[in-house]
Formats: sequence, C-alpha cells, structure tokens
Amino acid sequence: MLHHMIASGPRPVAPFSHAVESDGWVFVTGQMPTDPEAPDAELPIGIVAQTTRVMDNLKVVLAGIGLGLEHITMARIYLTQFERDYDGLNQLWPSFFEAGKLPARTTIGVTALAVGALVEIDLIVKRP
Repeated sequence: MLHHMIASGPRPVAPFSHAVESDGWVFVTGQMPTDPEAPDAELPIGIVAQTTRVMDNLKVVLAGIGLGLEHITMARIYLTQFERDYDGLNQLWPSFFEAGKLPARTTIGVTALAVGALVEIDLIVKRP
C-alpha cells in the first residue's frame, strides 16, 4: 500500500494522506476549495467557484501521482446547501470530463464541512 502526500497539493485540514493506493486503486481524500498557494485565504464565493477550486485541487493531487480526471471511476460530492446548490453543481460537473465519459457519482447533503466550505469531493480512481 502506498500513502501519497503531494508537496504542491492543498494543505491538509486534518491528519490524512492526500491519497492511498492499493492494487491499482487510488482513494483520494476529499478536497476542499482552499488555495494551495494561499491556504489561509478566504474561500471562493458560490458553488461554481468552490467546485472549480476543488476540482483544481483534485487535479493537483492526481497529477502528483501520474493520473488525471479521466481515471476517476467514482466521485462522492458533499454539499452543505444541497437544495440550493445541486442544480449549479450538475450544470458545471460535465465540463470537467470528456463527453459521454462521466464517472459514477453520489452527491450527499451534509450539515457542515471543514473550513466552512460549500462542497467537498473525494474520489476512487483506477490506475491504468
């Protein structure tokens, strides 16, 4: 089993590895909409900006282990304002992937997330 911490990745908000790999499967810890270059800066405003930042952070983690968004098999998305933000998330989500090649996904409404985020996304990825 490999435990990955990506030097250029987002600063962890709790004790965890950015990703853990076993038998070609990679489990990526949920990422927040923080800026890796300014981790104490205010979060972006709104679900679109926060989701975009989270996806950028996930790209950094994946690139750090030689993978990309095209390797995602499953995404879990956590929203603190589910009813308000679900439609905006759904409109943005396909833009991150090749047409017709969306990963499996579950979206869950939660009461709160670390750092006051609106969204957190974790991944299951398969190494080719």
